[in-house]
Order: sequence, then structure tokens, then C-alpha cells
Amino acid sequence: MERIIFCIDVRSFYASVECVDRGLNPNTTPLVVLDKERGPGSICLAVSPYLKKLGIPSRIRRYDLPHLPNIIYARPRMSRYIDVSAKIVATYLDFVAPDDLHVYSIDESFLDVTHYQKLYKCSPIELAKKIKQEIYNRFSLSLSIGIGPNLLLSKIAMDIEAKKKNDGIAYWTKEDIETKLYPITPLSDFFGIGKRMEKKLNALGLYKIGDIANYPREKLVNYFGVIGAELYDHSHGIDLSRIQEPYKISEKSISSSQIFFRDYNYTEINLILMETLDDLLYRLDKRNALCKTIALSIGYKNSLLPNFHKQGSLIHPTASFQEIYSVLISFFSLASSKYPIRSMGIRLSGLIPENAVPLDLFYSPDEIAKERTLRRVTSKIKEKYGANAILRASSLLSHSTIKERHNLIGGHKK
Repeated sequence: MERIIFCIDVRSFYASVECVDRGLNPNTTPLVVLDKERGPGSICLAVSPYLKKLGIPSRIRRYDLPHLPNIIYARPRMSRYIDVSAKIVATYLDFVAPDDLHVYSIDESFLDVTHYQKLYKCSPIELAKKIKQEIYNRFSLSLSIGIGPNLLLSKIAMDIEAKKKNDGIAYWTKEDIETKLYPITPLSDFFGIGKRMEKKLNALGLYKIGDIANYPREKLVNYFGVIGAELYDHSHGIDLSRIQEPYKISEKSISSSQIFFRDYNYTEINLILMETLDDLLYRLDKRNALCKTIALSIGYKNSLLPNFHKQGSLIHPTASFQEIYSVLISFFSLASSKYPIRSMGIRLSGLIPENAVPLDLFYSPDEIAKERTLRRVTSKIKEKYGANAILRASSLLSHSTIKERHNLIGGHKK
């Protein structure tokens, strides 16, 4: 059955919220969401619709911004954006049931309105206008809405056409595939195709979505495996996924990384390793899981130096701090100690349920249980009194980053 799907995006969400909170019009205000305290190399989180019209991209470093008069710098406020997003989603639920809503990101959602036409006694475009007007009335925020017969085409209609139209609404049907979908170029403008994949497809002589649609499916599968089959289907506008189908998260790894705003030396990183591992093990415990593979990445101040990366697998899955920490230290000893460090990341992968691991003669079940119990007790205290309620004594040192990071959401201040 052909469905009617809305893909809804709040235009320049972060920047528009900042403008509205200041009583300013996002379409006439030169505002960027950026933390100036992070220096001239800090990256904009968003720019206002006014700046977008001038050709300024959302993701741009501060030193690349054009020198405009009266430009407003708004420090990111993630808690505020989350709060507004939740209220917007609640508004969508005034129009559809929870089973017909899928929140894709903080500013983007999908609505299946297939069975609401009789209820509202209006066309899909008229219903889209009602939702747009309601969001504007409540929050003074503008929407872009793509309408299509499936999730994919509604998303593409929104990205390619709706965002560029004054009324912010684009309705694509299957009859529009050849005239609107096939001409899309560059390929990276198409949802799901990144720059690396674009280069690989260009090497095959494929530059438009229509080129992929007319390329032999078997060859795409041979080149790219399952992704090749997906590329072929998507190029024909085929997407069988449904909002109503429960989505099960299959997270096979957890990771944490950070960029330092000063040079860190070889000795200072040891504390950062411990603090980061503490947070990762907390997340591992929440999943009642153990990890089998450990990876460490180090980035240097000198951009000409390649980043250090080392990964290894354990004989036995574990959630032991000491076991994982000893592996990380052994990896770190292989990194260069001559150059200032500006970034670090840890990834734990190969996750398996802790109850799926048989007892091991070389490990004491009592010691493992004791460590896990201690960590879970401290986790409950943190959940009740805050993430900084219990910290290592070494976290009081000046080069510690843990207290500051616990006050961030998505890498930005709450």
C-alpha cells in the first residue's frame, strides 16, 4: 500500500531558537551558534536562515566567517534545544498517534498520515500547512516538510526541494522519480551517500542518481555488497521500511572521544584515560555487557602527523577496569611521546551480554562480582546526586577534564 509520509525539519533549529528567545526574526538576523570561548578555530553549530541565504554554511569555523556588521554569537544551550524539541514533538502528537511518529533527530521527525485524511478532511498539503502553522503559532519556528509515498522519498523531497521553497512544502509521488530523483547530482546530496561513497561511484562513471538506477544491480552488489543492493533500490525510490515497525538498537560498540583546547603531554593523558574509561564502563554496566575488543586513538597538534590508532582483542570478554586499562596503557606506550596531544578516543566493541559468558578458571568470579557491585553502587549515587558526586581524587588536578565534560551535552554546555 502506498503511504503518505511527512518528513519534517525545523529550519536552522538551534539558531532559530536563539533568535526567537531574543525576540529577533531568524530571517533577518545575522546569528551564529558558537562558543567564542573555544577560540578562533571553534566550529559553528548552526547559522540563522538569514546567513544561510548569504551562502554561509552551518558548519564553518569562526575564522572563516565573513566580517559582517552586528553579527550575534550565541553560545550553545543544549538543554534549551532539547526542551523545545520535546515540546515540538508533543505538538506533532496532537495530530497523529505515537505509533505513527518517528523522531529521527533533535530537529527532524517522520509522520505517517496515511489514515488521517478522512479525520482531518483535507489533502496532504493542507494538513502539512496546518502543522506548519501550529508550530509557528506556538514557537515562532518555521518548518520544511517533504511528503512522499515512503520514508525515503519524503526525506529526499524535504532535503532537495522543500528546504529551498518559500512555503517549505514539497510533495513527491512515484511519478516524480524520473523527473526529480534521477537528476540529483552530486551524489552526496542524496540521503545515505557520503563523500567517500560518491568518489567510488564516480569512479564507475556514476554521477547522477539516474546513473545508479540504470546500472546493473548485480554489479553494484558485487562492488558494494548489501549496500550496493540498497543503493540500487533507493535510486528507484524503493523503501519498504515502516514507521510502525519497532526499531531495535543493535549497538555493538561504545566510544568516547574528546578534543583538548590546549596541548596535553604524555604524562597528563594517563588521567584522561582513566576518567574516560570510568564513563565507558558505566555505560557498559547499563547494558549488562562485556567487551572483547579495545581501541585507542590519539591525535597530535601537528596536523601533518598521522593520528595514532591501535586496536586489539582480548582472549576473554571483560568489564574489568584494570584489565581494560592495562591494555590501553600498553597501546599508549606505542604512541609517540615527543609531540603535544590534542585529541583522544577510546572504543569498546565486540559487546556481548555478561550472562552469556561461561566461568573461567583463570578469573575469580568473586573479584569480578565485587568490582561490578562497587561500580554499580557508585553509579546509583551519581544518578541521584549528579555525575560529579563521586570522582577520583586525581580529578581535582588542573588537567582533568571530567567535571567539565559531565556538564556538557553533545560536547556543548548545557
